[in-house]
Amino acid sequence: MSTDTDTDTDTGTGSGTGTATDDTGTRTRTGTRTRTGAPRRRRRGAERRPRFAIAVTALFFALLYLPVGVVVLFSFNSQKSLTVLDGVSLRWYEALLHDEVLLDSLGMSLRVSLVAMAGSLVLGVALALGLVRSRSRLGSFAGLIMLVPLITPEIVTGVAAMLLFKGLGITLSTTTVMLAEITFSISYVTVILRSRIAALNPEVEEAAMDLGATRGQALRLVTLPALLPSILASAVLIFALVFDDFVLAYFTTGVDPQPLSVRIYSAIRFGVQPTINAVGTLMLVGSIGLIVLALAIPRLFGRKGGLDLLSGK
Repeated sequence: MSTDTDTDTDTGTGSGTGTATDDTGTRTRTGTRTRTGAPRRRRRGAERRPRFAIAVTALFFALLYLPVGVVVLFSFNSQKSLTVLDGVSLRWYEALLHDEVLLDSLGMSLRVSLVAMAGSLVLGVALALGLVRSRSRLGSFAGLIMLVPLITPEIVTGVAAMLLFKGLGITLSTTTVMLAEITFSISYVTVILRSRIAALNPEVEEAAMDLGATRGQALRLVTLPALLPSILASAVLIFALVFDDFVLAYFTTGVDPQPLSVRIYSAIRFGVQPTINAVGTLMLVGSIGLIVLALAIPRLFGRKGGLDLLSGK
């Protein structure tokens, strides 16, 4: 009695495994088919660049930055034309340095921005601490009220501020602009700092008080240093918002001097002067300088990242 076993293994391209057995022997055929076409097509589809998305993104950045580039370019035009570039010159920057009206407006905008930044930071930090640590329903309601200025149209805020000052018999001036800008900016500071304060561990401040620090010392030596990146981020944001704000400044400013944004609007109504391009270029350079400053400040505190400052982390 003999047993003849014949095993034949065939590996090819396909899918499935088959086994056949007869009276004379056993034959096993194993076939493994690998379908590589579909995964390769999926990989090609994943690696394919989304051309439509790239085109939309390029169009978006072109519409966003092309007008700014035109303003910067024609600020160096040697001629008064705003449509034909004829040589490169610093003529309009020199004219700006001798334009006392624009320089007065620039100085007023800087003063208003600095005062609004300082005032909104002091009030915003205090309000954010009170809202986060308040355990009553009034604190939750006040937190919701703080979001209203962020969603209210700015023209409504400007008209309301003007009517308030007129109703109180206050003459519109630089002071009214500062008060209106501070009131408008408090909400931004509060919203930025609330999330950071809520993330702080209250046990750290309690440990400082257990070691003999008063509540004021714990706030000054523990809490505020932890909030410093968020405070600096709020300061940069408020300064930039107030400096180029137009709507609120337009409704609350006096006759003279006027903020730079209002002065530029008044000048444009009688025709665009090349000095306006120079002013816009300087404002752009100032904004870029603020961003660079915001990214460089964390290095002074021994931090590795600068983008965390802008996000308030």
